[in-house]
Parts: sequence; C-alpha cells; structure tokens
Amino acid sequence: MKKDERRAVSPWNIANILTVLRLVLVPFFVICLFLPGTGWRIAALAVFGVASLTDHLDGELARRYGLITDFGKIADPIADKALTGAALVCLSVLQELPWWVTVVILGRELGITALRFVLLRHAVIPASYGGKVKTVLQIAAIVLYLLPMVPDVLRWVVMGAALVVTVLTGADYVFRAIRLRKVARRARGE
Repeated sequence: MKKDERRAVSPWNIANILTVLRLVLVPFFVICLFLPGTGWRIAALAVFGVASLTDHLDGELARRYGLITDFGKIADPIADKALTGAALVCLSVLQELPWWVTVVILGRELGITALRFVLLRHAVIPASYGGKVKTVLQIAAIVLYLLPMVPDVLRWVVMGAALVVTVLTGADYVFRAIRLRKVARRARGE
C-alpha cells in the first residue's frame, strides 16, 4: 500500500457503536438517578459504570484495530462530556454536590473541548497522562457520590483531587495550545 493510500474505515465500527451507546445511556442514567430509592440509585451507578467502561473500551479498540474515524474524534469527547456533565449537574440538582464544583469542572471541560476544535486545523494535541488521571479521578469521585452511605470526607477528598487535577491539566492544555499555535505561525512564516 502506498504511503498516501489509507484504508477507508466505516464510521459504523465497534468503537463508534460503543461511543453512541454511551450517549444513549446518558438519559437512562439521569432517569435512574432521579427516581427515589436505593435500588434506583444502584441502577444509576450500574448504568454510569457501563457507560464509563465503554469510554475506555472504545478508545482501546479504535487504536488497536485502526478504527479511528472523524466521527469518533468528534463524538467521543461529546459522549464523555455528556456522561460526566450529566452526573455532575444531576448531583448538584439533588444538592449532593455544590454547584461551584460542577461549574468549574464543566467550564474546564467545555473550554478545552472548544479549544481542541479550534486547533484541529493546526494539529491534534494528544491527551496527556494528567488528562487520563483527571478522567479516572472524576469517574471515581462520581462513583463515590452515587454509592449510598459513603462517608462525605472520602467523597470530598476524591472530588477535591479531581477538581485540582482538572484545573491543572486544563491550564497545561492551554499552554501547549499556545506553543502549538506559535509553532504553526512560524511554519507559515507569519
């Protein structure tokens, strides 16, 4: 195969189907979370857990089997933000998580996602190790808030760590974006 020839990858592959499944699970998660009773709370946790697993699995499958598509590049971060965003907003509506925490995390997530789309014409800044830690901490914190009878101090420690890493990785991404923009301008002779 010549260097310029690339194998066409159907947007309807297993990685993208898992991404779409994650999006479809978000409303079910929200409904379960707002229904009264411990059983529904556990159901919400189960739906969140399955959706979170699809986040890891779709990326792994896409990289391993060369299933990376433009659809996946756009839909995956949207599905991620929809899931964590829905969880944070719902927990704040239920008055279990302060709104300022939700606003800081979602502000960072939406800002960085918008910045990624702006930078697409120059290059893609790969996810950093810190970004992966941020995701794990956010998911762990949300799981602790969804679990019944978890001590508040444990919830706050993990959510606090998630909040700090979220802000720091957001700042790191902005600095990397500024450097990338400068390199792109120099390459164009501006």
